[in-house]
Amino acid sequence: MGRAEKVVLAYSGGVDTSVCIPYLKNEFGVKEVITLAVDLGQGDELGPVQQKALDSGAVESLVINVQDRFVKDYAFPAIQANALYENRYPLATALARPLIAKTLVEVAEKYGADAIAHGCTGKGNDQVRFDVSIGALNPKIKILAPAREWGMSREETIAYGEKFGIASPVKKSSPYSLDRNLLGIAIEAGPLEDPWTEPLEEVYAMTKPISETPNEPEYIEIGFETGVPVSLNGKAMDGVQLIGKLNEIAGNHGVGRLDMIENRLVGIKSREIYESPAMIVLIHAHRDLESLTLTADVTRYKRGIEETYSQLVYNGLWYSPLKAALDAFIQQTQERVSGVVRIKLFKGNATIVGRKSANSLYSLDLATYGSEDVFDHKAAEGFIYVWGLPTRVWSEKIRD
Repeated sequence: MGRAEKVVLAYSGGVDTSVCIPYLKNEFGVKEVITLAVDLGQGDELGPVQQKALDSGAVESLVINVQDRFVKDYAFPAIQANALYENRYPLATALARPLIAKTLVEVAEKYGADAIAHGCTGKGNDQVRFDVSIGALNPKIKILAPAREWGMSREETIAYGEKFGIASPVKKSSPYSLDRNLLGIAIEAGPLEDPWTEPLEEVYAMTKPISETPNEPEYIEIGFETGVPVSLNGKAMDGVQLIGKLNEIAGNHGVGRLDMIENRLVGIKSREIYESPAMIVLIHAHRDLESLTLTADVTRYKRGIEETYSQLVYNGLWYSPLKAALDAFIQQTQERVSGVVRIKLFKGNATIVGRKSANSLYSLDLATYGSEDVFDHKAAEGFIYVWGLPTRVWSEKIRD
């Protein structure tokens, strides 16, 4: 693979990525490590990260806010695609990976680095997402994955870091593994590795338990333009603001929790706990608005596209020819998906109770059974004859 002189390291501030800095220099012969922490809306986690990287031996420590890009270029297309992996998970973590990879490549090109590094292990999905995305964006740059190679336990990793002045965690670390961004939280490991064990309330940060949610329902209205959410309760908002506010409102009603056994790309089944209030509500609402504004054949065909799209995103193929082709199809379908969806939030449920659109294909005159009915009932007999003809012919033949 050849030796790397200057490396951009995807940095979180945790034990593994901090230890990656001296490990890259001492075991891989890297001369300069530049760390990059990407701000995806994970909150106060990024506060001490910059200085910690410098203290661990980085020559430069970057923190770049990409929240606007995250929502506009990744979350919104996923909402338009109704992207739910295995028809449940709204891909909050998976959607972040191609953007992190893109930012890493941009920084590497800006600083003249000849390699990109990350702290992913060999068992997870993220190593695939990073490696494939980086390779798609810059096929010639080297990719280094120290944690995939060093074979150290957590205790050994901490001890290695201490040799180079990296302080071990002061408090007993949580048994859970967390990944948080604006779109949600992924929680795994610890007691959750037993799929029979109910998650304790302590694992949740974005959603209230049902016992603490309001005793009265709350109604909200989400406005869409060409499949993109643009307003909440009649107030226009940018994407970051809208998702943040909706996380707060829906989470207050206990909406947005998932507990699922998930099929990882590497072939392992994994028990995952997710909180993603805004994305779950937005996809639910968007899909409903499509039922009002898209023709039946487009709606049905798009369902298959959505499943493929979700698998591509989950499997790290955001920057792939098939994904680009599906994007073109999805964008075409969204031209008339504009309107407002009304949702009732109550005790962990987000129930759609109304929808309206200037592009609605619903006709009261055709649907009603009242005096305003304009449907030609006599036409039904001929339609049924033609529609059922193949079935009757088949039935006659098998009875001969």
